[in-house]
Amino acid sequence: MQSALETVARVAHEHNFTRVSRIRLRVGLLSGVVPEALEFAFEVLRQGTVAAEAELEIEIVPAQFWCEKCQTEYNLDQFEFECAHCGGPLVLRGGGTELELAIVEGEKTGTQNNPADVEQAGNGDGSVSGRP
Repeated sequence: MQSALETVARVAHEHNFTRVSRIRLRVGLLSGVVPEALEFAFEVLRQGTVAAEAELEIEIVPAQFWCEKCQTEYNLDQFEFECAHCGGPLVLRGGGTELELAIVEGEKTGTQNNPADVEQAGNGDGSVSGRP
């Protein structure tokens, strides 16, 4: 969460936000991140930052599973090990490992609600870059 708040501060500076009103994190089902732990850390670490009054939204990103037995694909946002249709075992196909800063929404002096979408950079090191 410390790294995410540092990125939020950088994006806020790049977009001349005087305060951040909303932050959305995308957290994959299989990322190993506990959303409640993120929320707790956010409450503690946001004090004294540009995000001190921000709302934190956590979007759970589903994982894709496949049932070999009945040839059915599932996007699941909770752990399931058996197919809901036939009871066969599910195989992970992909997704669900995301941990991304998706949106930083802030206010400039005299305005409100200027979203700055943020994407994870392609080099896999967790760095992000803002888009106006």
